Amino acid sequence: MVRVYAVRPPLDMTISETQAQLEAIQHSLDLLIREIQQVIVGQDDVLRGILTCLLAGGHGLLEGVPGLGKTLMIRTLASAVDLSFARVQFTPDLMPADIVGTSVLIDRPDGGRELNFQPGPVFANILLADEINRATPKTQSALLEAMAEGTVTAAGKTRPLPEPFLVLATQNPLEMEGTYPLPEAQLDRFLFKIDVPFPSEQDLLQILERTTGQRNHQARPVLNAQQLLGMRSFVRAIPVAPTISRYVVRVLRATHPDDPHATDLVKRYVRFGGSPRGAQAILLAARIRSLMAGRKTPSIDDVRAVAPQALRHRVILNFEGEAEGVAIDKVLAQVLTGVPTD
Repeated sequence: MVRVYAVRPPLDMTISETQAQLEAIQHSLDLLIREIQQVIVGQDDVLRGILTCLLAGGHGLLEGVPGLGKTLMIRTLASAVDLSFARVQFTPDLMPADIVGTSVLIDRPDGGRELNFQPGPVFANILLADEINRATPKTQSALLEAMAEGTVTAAGKTRPLPEPFLVLATQNPLEMEGTYPLPEAQLDRFLFKIDVPFPSEQDLLQILERTTGQRNHQARPVLNAQQLLGMRSFVRAIPVAPTISRYVVRVLRATHPDDPHATDLVKRYVRFGGSPRGAQAILLAARIRSLMAGRKTPSIDDVRAVAPQALRHRVILNFEGEAEGVAIDKVLAQVLTGVPTD
C-alpha cells in the first residue's frame, strides 16, 4: 500500500497525529530496509548510513575494498525508492562535460543548425560516482555545484537538478597509486563518510548461496520521491532538546586542538577540526536515527552513534598523526566520551 506523507511539521499537528505519522514513517523505512536486504546480505550499518544521507538530503562517501557490494546496494536502493539512477566510473581521462553534459550542434528541420544541451548523468536522482578519487581535481570539482546547490551551470545557463538529488561516491582505501585525494572543500560536502567492512563468515555463506544459485531477486519500489520529500520535512521538524544541541556543539569544538574541551589525542594529533557542517550533519543524523527507532526526539546515544560518520572525513590529522597511523575513529571516540553532556 502506498502512503503519502503530509509535509506539515509535527509542531502543527496534535500529539496523536504526530505519533501516527512517526509510526507510519518508521513502518515504511522498515519495509524499505527489508526489501533491500532481499538483495544485499549484511552491511546493515552501511545501509542505515546511506538511508540517513537520503533522508537528510546529504551526500555520502563510501570507502571499502572492491567486491563488497557498494554499487549493488546503491542501485538496489534507487530501485526500492523508485528513483532514477546513473553511474559514472571515474578515471583519469574523465572530463567535467562527461558528468554535467555538453552542447552539441544539431540540424534543425528548416535546414539550419543550433546548439542543443545534452544533459549528463548528473541529471539523475541518485548519482553513483564510482572510485571518485581516480579522476583529476578538475573533474571532481564538476560535482561541487551540484552537491552544494542542486544545480548545474553549463553552456552559460544554470539548470536545476531533479528532486531529490543524492551523490553517493565510492573510493578504494588500498590502491592509492594514480589517485587524487579529495580536497577538504569537497569532502566537507559529504554528510557522511561510511566505512564498508568485510563480510563475516555467515554473511559470506549467504552471499555464495544467493549469487551462485538460481535466485535472482530484484528490488521492487516500496517508496517514491514524494514520500521521501515528505519524510525529509518531517525529519527537520523533529524537536531537539537544548542539552543535545549543546553537546553537539561541544563535540564539534572539541575536535579543534585549541578548544578548552579538546582531548589529549586531539591536541597531539589533529591539525584542523570539523566544520560547522559537521555539527549540522550530526544533528540531522541523530534525528533520523531516533526516527528509525520510533522515538520522538534524539538522545546523547544517537549523537554518539552518528558522530564518527559525520566527522571522520572532516577532522584533519597533523604530520605526527599521519606518520604514526593514528585512526580518526579512535580520536573521535575519546572526544565523545570526554566532552561533558550537561
